[in-house]
Amino acid sequence: MSGTLTFDEVAVPLRALRLLAVDFGHLPAPSVHVSTIYPERLELSFYDGLSGFELWREALAVAPDAVTYREQNDGRTGTLSASVDHAGATVLLIAYTDVVTPVLVGGAA
Repeated sequence: MSGTLTFDEVAVPLRALRLLAVDFGHLPAPSVHVSTIYPERLELSFYDGLSGFELWREALAVAPDAVTYREQNDGRTGTLSASVDHAGATVLLIAYTDVVTPVLVGGAA
């Protein structure tokens, strides 16, 4: 493969996106990313909580135990991620949310 891909070489995730738009147009719109680094992958990201992620996870029949949770940004941001094959592409779902840390008042839990 050469250093520069053609638009046709990233057609698989774009086709998957088109099908998702037709089949799941009623779901919340994610941020969409297609990369020449991973030309078979379509990334759907949710930055406003977990509800959009959950609706898409259910629609794409991703099992709850296939979801990975991680924290970043010194534990202030939680991420959920999962992937599924759809229409020949790997669809990666990612959600970002603030991690709520309880505040102790007067040393009481």
